[in-house]
Amino acid sequence: MKNEIKKPGPTDSDFVFGLLNGSKETLNELYKAYFPMVMQLVITNNGDEDDAKDIFQETVIVLYNKVQQGNFELSSKLKTFIYSVARRLWLKKLTLLARKSGSIRDFEDILPVEQDLEQHEEKDEQFRMMGLALGKLGEPCKTIIEDFYIHNNSMQDICEKFGYTNADNAKNQKYKCLQRLKKLFFQV
Repeated sequence: MKNEIKKPGPTDSDFVFGLLNGSKETLNELYKAYFPMVMQLVITNNGDEDDAKDIFQETVIVLYNKVQQGNFELSSKLKTFIYSVARRLWLKKLTLLARKSGSIRDFEDILPVEQDLEQHEEKDEQFRMMGLALGKLGEPCKTIIEDFYIHNNSMQDICEKFGYTNADNAKNQKYKCLQRLKKLFFQV
């Protein structure tokens, strides 16, 4: 059974353009793409699913308003922007809760915003560098790596696609390709 090739999701530009035009489909895609990340953030920091829904909605409103102003420029990945806005909103909510209940010291260790955003941006940079390295890899290695890791094709599927005698030979080729990719990644 062959795996289906996944259709790539909307790009950051697609999201911004969709928001600019008031597309409901864009809002649905934003929810599918980024709500799980916001929910993880809120739940791991003393919140629940309802809190996550509220924070995500407020985050989308912030993004929507910025896009509608017409001069919105994305200086990072949209994912990073959404994460940092959601994080700030959640920290603000925790601060308000702490004022009502007594002390904010309870939450000081939970949300080191700057450090977390740095780690997020560092990962984005690593993905960018991996994309550059993958672009330099050449064929058939680039396609083998993409088929296996991105499209989740089995080694048997790759074996058949490239005409290897068996899945073990395809696996050996994938290993060699990974070694080349690793070299290129650390040269970038």
